[in-house]
Amino acid sequence: METGLSDSCALLSVRVMSEELFIENAFIKIKDGKILDFGEMDQFSNHENLKEIRLHNELIAIPGFIDVHIHGLNGSDVMDATEDALHSMASTLPKEGTTSFLATTITQDKIHISEALKNIHTFMEKQRNPYESEMIGVHLEGPFINAKRAGAQPKAFILNPSVDVFKQFQSDSGNSIKFVTMAPEQESGVDLINFLTESGITTSIGHSDALYTEMLKAISAGAEHITHFYNGMRGNHHREPGVVGAGLAHPELHLEIIADGIHVHPAVVKATYLTKGTDRILLITDSMRAKWLNNGEYDLGGQKVKVEDKTALLEDGTIAGSVLKMNEAVKNMMDYTGCSMQEAVQMASENPAKRLKIWDRKGSIAIGKDADLVIVNEEMQVKMTFCNGQLSYKGE
Repeated sequence: METGLSDSCALLSVRVMSEELFIENAFIKIKDGKILDFGEMDQFSNHENLKEIRLHNELIAIPGFIDVHIHGLNGSDVMDATEDALHSMASTLPKEGTTSFLATTITQDKIHISEALKNIHTFMEKQRNPYESEMIGVHLEGPFINAKRAGAQPKAFILNPSVDVFKQFQSDSGNSIKFVTMAPEQESGVDLINFLTESGITTSIGHSDALYTEMLKAISAGAEHITHFYNGMRGNHHREPGVVGAGLAHPELHLEIIADGIHVHPAVVKATYLTKGTDRILLITDSMRAKWLNNGEYDLGGQKVKVEDKTALLEDGTIAGSVLKMNEAVKNMMDYTGCSMQEAVQMASENPAKRLKIWDRKGSIAIGKDADLVIVNEEMQVKMTFCNGQLSYKGE
Protein backbone atom coordinates (compact mmCIF):
# COMPACT_ATOMS: atom_id res chain seq x y z
CA MET A 1 0.00 0.00 0.00
CA GLU A 2 1.77 3.14 -1.13
CA THR A 3 0.68 6.20 0.78
CA GLY A 4 2.90 8.89 -0.70
CA LEU A 5 4.68 9.42 2.62
CA SER A 6 8.46 9.37 2.58
CA ASP A 7 10.51 7.39 5.10
CA SER A 8 11.00 10.56 7.16
CA CYS A 9 8.35 12.09 9.43
CA ALA A 10 7.54 12.96 13.02
CA LEU A 11 4.80 11.22 15.01
CA LEU A 12 3.38 13.57 17.62
CA SER A 13 1.25 13.32 20.77
CA VAL A 14 1.40 9.53 21.07
CA ARG A 15 2.26 7.23 23.96
CA VAL A 16 5.61 5.53 23.33
CA MET A 17 6.75 2.15 24.65
CA SER A 18 10.55 2.35 24.65
CA GLU A 19 13.01 -0.19 26.04
CA GLU A 20 13.24 1.51 29.44
CA LEU A 21 9.98 3.35 30.01
CA PHE A 22 6.47 4.25 28.87
CA ILE A 23 6.26 7.90 27.80
CA GLU A 24 2.67 9.13 28.09
CA ASN A 25 2.78 12.15 25.74
CA ALA A 26 5.62 11.75 23.29
CA PHE A 27 7.06 12.20 19.83
CA ILE A 28 9.07 9.94 17.53
CA LYS A 29 11.24 11.34 14.76
CA ILE A 30 11.85 9.10 11.74
CA LYS A 31 14.53 9.95 9.19
CA ASP A 32 15.69 7.82 6.27
CA GLY A 33 13.87 4.81 7.66
CA LYS A 34 15.53 4.96 11.10
CA ILE A 35 14.43 6.22 14.49
CA LEU A 36 16.17 9.59 14.78
CA ASP A 37 14.89 10.59 18.20
CA PHE A 38 11.97 10.26 20.62
CA GLY A 39 10.96 11.80 23.91
CA GLU A 40 8.39 13.91 25.75
CA MET A 41 6.34 16.32 23.65
CA ASP A 42 7.51 19.38 25.57
CA GLN A 43 11.02 18.60 24.29
CA PHE A 44 9.96 18.35 20.63
CA SER A 45 11.43 20.60 17.95
CA ASN A 46 11.40 20.15 14.21
CA HIS A 47 14.68 21.61 12.95
CA GLU A 48 14.74 18.86 10.32
CA ASN A 49 11.45 20.07 8.76
CA LEU A 50 9.97 16.56 9.00
CA LYS A 51 6.38 15.98 7.92
CA GLU A 52 4.36 16.00 11.13
CA ILE A 53 1.70 13.35 11.81
CA ARG A 54 -0.36 14.34 14.82
CA LEU A 55 -1.95 11.44 16.67
CA HIS A 56 -3.52 11.46 20.14
CA ASN A 57 -2.35 10.01 23.40
CA GLU A 58 -4.99 7.31 23.52
CA LEU A 59 -2.81 5.59 20.89
CA ILE A 60 0.42 3.75 21.66
CA ALA A 61 3.55 3.37 19.55
CA ILE A 62 5.14 -0.06 19.99
CA PRO A 63 7.92 -1.90 18.12
CA GLY A 64 6.85 -3.93 15.08
CA PHE A 65 6.12 -7.61 15.68
CA ILE A 66 8.47 -10.32 14.42
CA ASP A 67 6.86 -13.66 13.54
CA VAL A 68 9.46 -16.46 13.48
CA HIS A 69 6.92 -19.12 12.46
CA ILE A 70 4.44 -18.38 9.68
CA HIS A 71 3.52 -20.50 6.66
CA GLY A 72 1.08 -18.24 4.86
CA LEU A 73 -1.85 -15.84 4.81
CA ASN A 74 -4.14 -14.01 2.39
CA GLY A 75 -4.38 -17.02 0.06
CA SER A 76 -0.61 -17.50 -0.22
CA ASP A 77 1.84 -20.02 1.24
CA VAL A 78 5.64 -20.20 1.34
CA MET A 79 5.44 -23.61 -0.37
CA ASP A 80 3.69 -22.08 -3.39
CA ALA A 81 7.27 -21.20 -4.38
CA THR A 82 6.28 -18.10 -6.30
CA GLU A 83 7.43 -14.52 -5.93
CA ASP A 84 3.81 -13.33 -5.97
CA ALA A 85 3.00 -15.52 -2.95
CA LEU A 86 5.83 -14.03 -0.90
CA HIS A 87 4.89 -10.48 -1.94
CA SER A 88 1.30 -11.21 -0.92
CA MET A 89 2.45 -12.36 2.51
CA ALA A 90 4.89 -9.49 3.02
CA SER A 91 2.40 -6.84 1.94
CA THR A 92 -0.46 -8.16 4.11
CA LEU A 93 1.47 -8.72 7.36
CA PRO A 94 1.61 -5.00 8.30
CA LYS A 95 -2.20 -5.14 8.76
CA GLU A 96 -1.57 -7.14 11.94
CA GLY A 97 1.51 -5.17 12.98
CA THR A 98 4.10 -7.69 11.79
CA THR A 99 7.08 -5.90 10.27
CA SER A 100 9.52 -8.85 10.02
CA PHE A 101 9.10 -12.61 9.64
CA LEU A 102 10.70 -15.97 8.88
CA ALA A 103 9.19 -17.72 5.84
CA THR A 104 8.34 -21.17 7.19
CA THR A 105 8.38 -24.35 5.13
CA ILE A 106 6.57 -27.64 5.68
CA THR A 107 7.59 -31.27 5.26
CA GLN A 108 7.47 -32.10 1.55
CA ASP A 109 9.64 -33.98 -0.93
CA LYS A 110 13.14 -32.53 -1.26
CA ILE A 111 12.43 -31.10 -4.72
CA HIS A 112 9.48 -29.02 -3.50
CA ILE A 113 11.36 -27.80 -0.43
CA SER A 114 14.30 -26.81 -2.63
CA GLU A 115 12.01 -24.95 -5.03
CA ALA A 116 10.51 -22.98 -2.13
CA LEU A 117 13.97 -22.19 -0.74
CA LYS A 118 15.31 -21.07 -4.12
CA ASN A 119 12.28 -18.82 -4.53
CA ILE A 120 12.96 -17.28 -1.10
CA HIS A 121 16.58 -16.71 -2.08
CA THR A 122 15.51 -14.90 -5.26
CA PHE A 123 12.95 -12.84 -3.32
CA MET A 124 15.49 -11.78 -0.70
CA GLU A 125 18.18 -10.92 -3.25
CA LYS A 126 15.97 -8.41 -5.02
CA GLN A 127 15.29 -4.91 -3.80
CA ARG A 128 12.62 -5.27 -1.14
CA ASN A 129 9.49 -3.18 -1.43
CA PRO A 130 9.93 -0.75 1.49
CA TYR A 131 6.21 -0.92 2.28
CA GLU A 132 6.39 -4.66 2.98
CA SER A 133 7.19 -6.65 6.09
CA GLU A 134 10.85 -7.71 5.90
CA MET A 135 11.65 -11.36 5.32
CA ILE A 136 14.56 -12.06 7.68
CA GLY A 137 15.14 -15.61 6.46
CA VAL A 138 13.75 -19.13 6.65
CA HIS A 139 12.35 -21.34 9.38
CA LEU A 140 12.84 -24.88 8.01
CA GLU A 141 10.08 -26.91 9.67
CA GLY A 142 10.69 -30.52 8.71
CA PRO A 143 11.42 -32.83 7.01
CA PHE A 144 13.67 -34.04 9.88
CA ILE A 145 10.84 -34.90 12.26
CA ASN A 146 9.19 -37.92 13.94
CA ALA A 147 6.17 -39.45 12.19
CA LYS A 148 4.59 -40.20 15.61
CA ARG A 149 4.27 -36.47 16.19
CA ALA A 150 3.80 -35.29 12.60
CA GLY A 151 0.53 -33.45 13.22
CA ALA A 152 -0.31 -31.66 9.96
CA GLN A 153 3.13 -32.37 8.46
CA PRO A 154 2.77 -34.91 5.58
CA LYS A 155 4.28 -38.16 6.88
CA ALA A 156 5.20 -39.53 3.44
CA PHE A 157 8.06 -37.05 3.06
CA ILE A 158 9.68 -37.29 6.50
CA LEU A 159 13.45 -37.89 6.41
CA ASN A 160 15.99 -38.81 9.05
CA PRO A 161 18.15 -35.83 10.03
CA SER A 162 20.99 -35.40 7.54
CA VAL A 163 23.80 -32.85 7.52
CA ASP A 164 24.28 -33.37 3.78
CA VAL A 165 20.60 -32.81 2.95
CA PHE A 166 20.55 -29.74 5.18
CA LYS A 167 23.65 -28.34 3.45
CA GLN A 168 21.83 -28.62 0.12
CA PHE A 169 18.76 -26.86 1.56
CA GLN A 170 20.94 -24.10 2.98
CA SER A 171 22.68 -23.66 -0.36
CA ASP A 172 19.31 -23.47 -2.13
CA SER A 173 18.19 -20.78 0.31
CA GLY A 174 21.26 -18.61 -0.20
CA ASN A 175 22.29 -19.32 3.41
CA SER A 176 19.08 -17.78 4.74
CA ILE A 177 17.90 -20.63 7.01
CA LYS A 178 17.87 -19.27 10.58
CA PHE A 179 15.76 -21.85 12.46
CA VAL A 180 15.42 -25.61 11.93
CA THR A 181 12.58 -27.57 13.54
CA MET A 182 13.62 -31.19 14.00
CA ALA A 183 13.29 -34.29 16.20
CA PRO A 184 16.56 -35.00 18.06
CA GLU A 185 15.67 -38.61 18.87
CA GLN A 186 15.73 -39.61 15.21
CA GLU A 187 18.82 -41.30 13.74
CA SER A 188 21.68 -38.78 13.38
CA GLY A 189 19.58 -36.13 15.12
CA VAL A 190 22.32 -35.04 17.52
CA ASP A 191 24.83 -34.93 14.64
CA LEU A 192 22.63 -32.40 12.85
CA ILE A 193 22.20 -30.33 16.02
CA ASN A 194 25.97 -30.19 16.46
CA PHE A 195 26.36 -28.98 12.87
CA LEU A 196 23.62 -26.36 13.23
CA THR A 197 25.14 -25.09 16.46
CA GLU A 198 28.59 -24.78 14.87
CA SER A 199 26.96 -22.93 11.95
CA GLY A 200 25.16 -20.41 14.18
CA ILE A 201 21.70 -21.72 13.26
CA THR A 202 19.00 -22.18 15.91
CA THR A 203 17.88 -25.75 16.51
CA SER A 204 14.21 -25.86 17.50
CA ILE A 205 12.83 -29.12 18.87
CA GLY A 206 9.46 -29.91 17.34
CA HIS A 207 7.28 -32.70 15.99
CA SER A 208 9.32 -34.81 18.38
CA ASP A 209 8.67 -37.83 20.60
CA ALA A 210 11.92 -37.35 22.51
CA LEU A 211 12.33 -38.71 26.01
CA TYR A 212 13.80 -36.42 28.66
CA THR A 213 17.19 -38.14 28.38
CA GLU A 214 17.14 -37.50 24.62
CA MET A 215 16.26 -33.87 25.26
CA LEU A 216 19.28 -33.55 27.55
CA LYS A 217 21.52 -34.76 24.71
CA ALA A 218 19.91 -32.25 22.36
CA ILE A 219 20.44 -29.41 24.84
CA SER A 220 24.07 -30.44 25.32
CA ALA A 221 24.53 -30.32 21.53
CA GLY A 222 23.16 -26.76 21.43
CA ALA A 223 19.37 -26.97 20.99
CA GLU A 224 17.81 -23.88 22.58
CA HIS A 225 14.30 -23.48 21.17
CA ILE A 226 11.03 -25.45 21.04
CA THR A 227 8.54 -25.14 18.17
CA HIS A 228 4.85 -24.37 18.93
CA PHE A 229 5.22 -25.57 22.52
CA TYR A 230 2.82 -28.36 23.62
CA ASN A 231 1.74 -29.06 20.03
CA GLY A 232 3.35 -31.91 18.10
CA MET A 233 5.54 -33.29 20.89
CA ARG A 234 5.76 -35.74 23.78
CA GLY A 235 3.88 -34.21 26.69
CA ASN A 236 4.85 -33.87 30.34
CA HIS A 237 4.39 -36.85 32.68
CA HIS A 238 5.58 -36.75 36.26
CA ARG A 239 7.76 -39.82 35.68
CA GLU A 240 8.76 -38.97 32.08
CA PRO A 241 9.08 -35.22 31.46
CA GLY A 242 9.52 -35.59 27.69
CA VAL A 243 9.85 -32.53 25.46
CA VAL A 244 7.34 -30.43 27.40
CA GLY A 245 8.88 -31.17 30.80
CA ALA A 246 12.32 -30.30 29.47
CA GLY A 247 11.00 -27.06 28.03
CA LEU A 248 9.59 -26.02 31.39
CA ALA A 249 12.58 -27.16 33.44
CA HIS A 250 15.48 -25.77 31.39
CA PRO A 251 15.95 -21.98 31.30
CA GLU A 252 18.16 -22.21 28.20
CA LEU A 253 15.16 -23.35 26.15
CA HIS A 254 13.01 -20.64 24.53
CA LEU A 255 9.40 -21.59 23.77
CA GLU A 256 7.09 -20.64 20.89
CA ILE A 257 3.44 -20.21 21.92
CA ILE A 258 0.39 -20.03 19.62
CA ALA A 259 -1.83 -17.91 21.87
CA ASP A 260 -5.13 -18.43 20.07
CA GLY A 261 -6.91 -20.34 22.84
CA ILE A 262 -7.21 -23.32 20.47
CA HIS A 263 -3.71 -24.78 20.28
CA VAL A 264 -3.05 -24.29 23.99
CA HIS A 265 -5.67 -23.76 26.71
CA PRO A 266 -5.48 -20.25 28.20
CA ALA A 267 -4.83 -21.69 31.68
CA VAL A 268 -1.85 -23.63 30.34
CA VAL A 269 -0.55 -20.49 28.60
CA LYS A 270 -0.74 -18.73 31.98
CA ALA A 271 1.01 -21.59 33.78
CA THR A 272 3.77 -21.52 31.17
CA TYR A 273 4.20 -17.77 31.55
CA LEU A 274 4.41 -18.11 35.35
CA THR A 275 7.02 -20.87 34.98
CA LYS A 276 9.22 -19.48 32.19
CA GLY A 277 8.78 -15.73 32.61
CA THR A 278 8.67 -13.09 29.91
CA ASP A 279 12.20 -13.54 28.54
CA ARG A 280 11.83 -17.15 27.34
CA ILE A 281 8.53 -17.02 25.41
CA LEU A 282 8.06 -16.05 21.75
CA LEU A 283 4.58 -15.41 20.41
CA ILE A 284 4.04 -16.88 16.94
CA THR A 285 1.07 -17.35 14.64
CA ASP A 286 1.98 -20.55 12.71
CA SER A 287 -0.69 -19.25 10.34
CA MET A 288 -1.65 -20.83 7.02
CA ARG A 289 -3.03 -19.35 3.80
CA ALA A 290 -6.58 -18.91 5.11
CA LYS A 291 -5.66 -16.07 7.47
CA TRP A 292 -7.37 -12.82 6.43
CA LEU A 293 -9.80 -14.86 4.29
CA ASN A 294 -13.24 -16.32 4.91
CA ASN A 295 -14.15 -19.75 6.27
CA GLY A 296 -13.79 -22.51 3.68
CA GLU A 297 -11.52 -25.23 2.34
CA TYR A 298 -7.84 -24.53 1.73
CA ASP A 299 -4.58 -26.36 1.03
CA LEU A 300 -1.64 -27.00 3.36
CA GLY A 301 1.23 -29.07 2.02
CA GLY A 302 -1.05 -30.80 -0.46
CA GLN A 303 -3.62 -31.61 2.24
CA LYS A 304 -7.20 -30.34 2.42
CA VAL A 305 -7.81 -28.03 5.38
CA LYS A 306 -11.23 -26.84 6.54
CA VAL A 307 -11.31 -23.47 8.30
CA GLU A 308 -14.29 -22.63 10.47
CA ASP A 309 -14.68 -20.46 13.58
CA LYS A 310 -10.98 -19.52 13.63
CA THR A 311 -9.93 -23.19 13.65
CA ALA A 312 -8.05 -24.96 10.82
CA LEU A 313 -8.40 -28.75 10.68
CA LEU A 314 -7.32 -31.57 8.41
CA GLU A 315 -10.00 -34.02 7.29
CA ASP A 316 -9.07 -36.34 10.21
CA GLY A 317 -9.55 -33.52 12.73
CA THR A 318 -5.85 -32.71 13.22
CA ILE A 319 -5.16 -29.03 13.90
CA ALA A 320 -3.45 -27.61 10.80
CA GLY A 321 -1.81 -24.32 11.70
CA SER A 322 -3.82 -21.26 12.64
CA VAL A 323 -5.51 -18.15 11.32
CA LEU A 324 -4.22 -16.15 14.28
CA LYS A 325 -3.08 -12.57 13.74
CA MET A 326 -0.06 -11.32 15.69
CA ASN A 327 -1.87 -8.38 17.32
CA GLU A 328 -4.53 -10.87 18.51
CA ALA A 329 -1.80 -13.10 19.97
CA VAL A 330 -0.43 -10.16 21.95
CA LYS A 331 -3.88 -9.18 23.26
CA ASN A 332 -4.68 -12.81 24.11
CA MET A 333 -1.42 -13.16 26.05
CA MET A 334 -2.39 -10.17 28.17
CA ASP A 335 -5.89 -11.56 28.74
CA TYR A 336 -4.78 -15.14 29.50
CA THR A 337 -1.88 -14.35 31.84
CA GLY A 338 -2.49 -10.89 33.27
CA CYS A 339 0.90 -9.79 31.96
CA SER A 340 1.45 -6.15 31.06
CA MET A 341 1.31 -4.78 27.54
CA GLN A 342 5.07 -4.24 27.73
CA GLU A 343 5.64 -7.90 28.56
CA ALA A 344 3.33 -9.17 25.82
CA VAL A 345 4.97 -6.91 23.23
CA GLN A 346 8.39 -8.12 24.40
CA MET A 347 7.34 -11.68 23.55
CA ALA A 348 6.31 -10.59 20.04
CA SER A 349 9.11 -8.13 19.25
CA GLU A 350 12.16 -8.05 21.51
CA ASN A 351 12.52 -11.77 22.16
CA PRO A 352 12.29 -12.77 18.46
CA ALA A 353 14.76 -10.01 17.53
CA LYS A 354 17.26 -11.34 20.03
CA ARG A 355 16.78 -14.95 18.92
CA LEU A 356 17.36 -13.88 15.29
CA LYS A 357 20.41 -11.82 16.27
CA ILE A 358 18.91 -8.63 14.82
CA TRP A 359 18.39 -6.84 18.15
CA ASP A 360 20.88 -4.19 17.01
CA ARG A 361 18.35 -2.95 14.45
CA LYS A 362 14.89 -4.30 15.34
CA GLY A 363 12.66 -5.33 18.23
CA SER A 364 12.38 -2.10 20.20
CA ILE A 365 11.93 1.65 19.90
CA ALA A 366 15.46 2.99 20.25
CA ILE A 367 17.50 5.66 18.49
CA GLY A 368 19.27 4.31 15.41
CA LYS A 369 17.09 1.24 14.97
CA ASP A 370 14.87 0.57 11.95
CA ALA A 371 11.64 2.57 12.17
CA ASP A 372 9.46 -0.56 12.38
CA LEU A 373 6.58 0.81 14.40
CA VAL A 374 2.97 -0.10 15.11
CA ILE A 375 0.38 2.35 16.37
CA VAL A 376 -2.27 0.54 18.41
CA ASN A 377 -5.04 1.29 20.87
CA GLU A 378 -5.49 -0.31 24.30
CA GLU A 379 -7.32 -3.24 22.68
CA MET A 380 -4.26 -3.91 20.48
CA GLN A 381 -6.14 -2.98 17.31
CA VAL A 382 -3.67 -1.86 14.64
CA LYS A 383 -4.23 1.71 13.47
CA MET A 384 -0.96 2.30 11.56
CA THR A 385 2.12 0.26 10.73
CA PHE A 386 5.46 1.66 9.61
CA CYS A 387 8.02 -0.61 7.92
CA ASN A 388 11.43 1.03 7.79
CA GLY A 389 9.76 4.39 8.25
CA GLN A 390 7.25 3.88 5.43
CA LEU A 391 3.55 4.02 6.30
CA SER A 392 2.66 0.51 5.17
CA TYR A 393 -0.82 0.23 6.63
CA LYS A 394 -3.41 2.70 7.84
CA GLY A 395 -6.61 1.39 9.40
CA GLU A 396 -9.78 3.22 10.26
